Formats: sequence, C-alpha cells, structure tokens
Amino acid sequence: MSAIDRFGGIIWRVMSWLNPLIGRRFRSGGKPGQLVLLLTTTGRKTGQEHITPLQYEQVGGAFYVGSARGKRADWFRNILVNPNVVVEIEGNKIPAHADAITEPEKIADFIELRLKKRPRMIGTLLRLEGLPSSYSREELEHFASQKAVVVLQPRKV
Repeated sequence: MSAIDRFGGIIWRVMSWLNPLIGRRFRSGGKPGQLVLLLTTTGRKTGQEHITPLQYEQVGGAFYVGSARGKRADWFRNILVNPNVVVEIEGNKIPAHADAITEPEKIADFIELRLKKRPRMIGTLLRLEGLPSSYSREELEHFASQKAVVVLQPRKV
C-alpha cells in the first residue's frame, strides 16, 4: 500500500466522522458557502436518512457532485438503490433525482470543468491524489475511471 493510499484512507475515515458534524453545523446557521451542498440520501440497508456535505458545480439547472471514492462512497451506493434525494443549498431544500455517471470520459469532462472554474483548488486536490501536474487526456481518463459523478436534477414538487 502506497503512502498516498494510506493517507487517503485516513482522510476518508476522518471525513466520515466529520460529515454529520458539518451537516448539523450548516443546518444550525453555519454557511456552507458557494461550494458545498448537503445531500440527503436514504440508507440502502437501514432506510435512515444520511446527510453528506459535498462540493458541487451548478450546470444549467442541475447540480453535479463528484465522488472522490468512486463507487465505494456510501452516499453513492445509497443513490444507486434509491435515487430520490434532497439537495440543501443555503437553507433551501430541493427534492431531486440523482443520476450516476461512471463513464471515465464524462467524469474527465467534469474534472476539466472544475479545473476551469477552480484551478488552484482542484489542481491541488488532483496532485494530492497522485495525478502529475502535467498530464494527458488519457491519464486524466484513467484517473477518472476510479471516480464517479452524480447529476442531481431538481424535481418539480
């Protein structure tokens, strides 16, 4: 196991512990800012609601969120079983339908969109995950093959 894998595992364990705390803080008046939404999914095993803070990009009327853990993320696996979710942004709760994207080409397109909008932050995250500073589209798609993206389409109530 590489140092990056060990470091990443530690980060995900810490984040799984912090996510509920972050969600409660946002709901109690803390501002997630323009980068983070709260995603409420229904647990695939428990049927209980789970709240996950996620960075997002809005494209048209949809919200796009990426899963750094790919298909292994609990929130991602929950939406595969039940795609009916709630998106919370700045105190507004929006019922939505979640569509999973797992094609590396489309995920690479999403990463490039994020890089255009937030080059320093996303570039740093990519380097922390092992992608070199200068990479080809083929390398980006290989990297993207380990990730997943979800499109959250607001539903009319």
